[in-house]
Amino acid sequence: MAIRSITRTHRASIRNQRQVRDGLDTLGFAAAKLWNVARWTAGRVWDACGQIPDDSVLKSYLKSHERYADLNAQSSQATLEELDEAFKGWYGHRNNGNEKANPPGYRKYGDDHPRSTVTFKEDGFKHDEKNGYIRLSKGRNTKAHWSDFILCAYDADPDVAIENVQQVRAVYERGEWRLHIVCRHDIEVEPPGDRTAGVDLGICNVAAVSFGDESLLFPGGGLKEDEYYFAKQRAECDDSFSREAQRLDRKRTERRTHFLHALSKAIVAECVERGVGTLVVGDLSGIRDDENGNPTNWGDHGNLDLHGWAFDRFTTMLDYKAEAEGITVEQVSERDTSKSCSVCGRCDDSQRVERGLYVCDDCGTVANADTNGAENIRQKVLSNPQREDRDNGWMAQPAVRLFDCREGVFAPQEQVADREP
Repeated sequence: MAIRSITRTHRASIRNQRQVRDGLDTLGFAAAKLWNVARWTAGRVWDACGQIPDDSVLKSYLKSHERYADLNAQSSQATLEELDEAFKGWYGHRNNGNEKANPPGYRKYGDDHPRSTVTFKEDGFKHDEKNGYIRLSKGRNTKAHWSDFILCAYDADPDVAIENVQQVRAVYERGEWRLHIVCRHDIEVEPPGDRTAGVDLGICNVAAVSFGDESLLFPGGGLKEDEYYFAKQRAECDDSFSREAQRLDRKRTERRTHFLHALSKAIVAECVERGVGTLVVGDLSGIRDDENGNPTNWGDHGNLDLHGWAFDRFTTMLDYKAEAEGITVEQVSERDTSKSCSVCGRCDDSQRVERGLYVCDDCGTVANADTNGAENIRQKVLSNPQREDRDNGWMAQPAVRLFDCREGVFAPQEQVADREP
C-alpha cells in the first residue's frame, strides 16, 4: 500500500452569507476593476508595439496602482495571471484559424461591474479546521482598520475532509457567494494490477484505449453536437454580451466539462476493471503546430474542432482520477504512432487508407486506425513490445462506448438507446 498526495477542489456553501456578502461583493467588484485596468494597460501596449505584456510585466507595472491595493497582493496577482491566460487562449484560437475569436474584453455591463472570482493564496487566508471557518484577507484600500478581514463559516459535503488547504476561491454563483477550496490529501492507494493501457486522443473518436488484447472507442459525437447546437443558438442572439448569450456560454461550458469528467471517469473505471497499473497517454502539446512550429491548417471545421478539444484539461482530469485509484499516468510522444503498424512496426503514411482504417502492406494487419495508434502508444513504455504476428481481431473491431445524454455517462453502444443533444 502506497501513500500518495493528491489535490482536490471542494465546493462549500457559506453559512453566514448575509454577514459576509457585502465584504465579498466589494472584493468581487475590486477584482473586476483591476481586470479592466490591466486590460486597458495591455491594450495601450498592444497599440504601441503590437505585443501583449504578460502577467509578470503587468504585475510590475501595476503594483503601485490604487486598484492593485483593493485586494490582497496575491489576489491581485492571481487576477493578472487570469488575464494573461485569457490572452493566451485567444492566441490559440487565432493561430488555429478562428478569425472570429475576440480578445478578452472588459468586465463591465453599462455602469455596473460584475462580481469577479477572487483567489486567495497562502498569504491571503487562514483556515480554522476545527470550527469550520476560513478568514479571507482584504486589500489595504478596502480595510476599515489594519486587522479587518472577512470570516466565512462554510459547509462542505459531509464525506469531504477540508484539510491542508492550498488555495481558496470566492465564486459568485447563481446569486450567492460560494467557496472553492483547494486541498491536498494524503491517501493510501494500491494499483489495481500491473497491466499497461494506451490512450490515443482525437476529434471524431475523442479517445481510443488499447489494453493489448482488447480495445475501446469513445466517439465524440455528443460533444460535437453540443458545440454546434450552442454555437447556432448563440448566433441568434442580437447582443453577444446579453444575458441569454452569457447563459448559453455557461451552459455550453458546463456540458463540455461534464462530458470530459464522464469520459475520464469511464476510462479509469475500465482500467480498474482490467487490472491496469500504468496508463500511457499520447502527448498532444504540439498537435496544433507543424514540424517547423507554424500553425497547422486542418481546414475550417478541423481548426475549430481541434481548438475546442481541451486536450490539456482532459489529461489533467484523467491524471487525478487515475491517481486516486493507484494508476500511474505517463505521457509519451505521439510521433509516428498513427503511421506505424503496431504488429510489425512498419512506418508508412500510405498505410492509413482512410481516417478510420489502417492496413499494413507488410504483415496484412487490418485495424481501426485509432486503436492501432493507441496500441503503439501503449507499446512505447513496454520493455519488450510485441512486434509479431498475432490475432488482431480486437484491433479491427473495437468495442464502442457512447455518451448517454439522458444519464450523463458513457455506456456500451447497445445500451444507449438515444443520444439527444
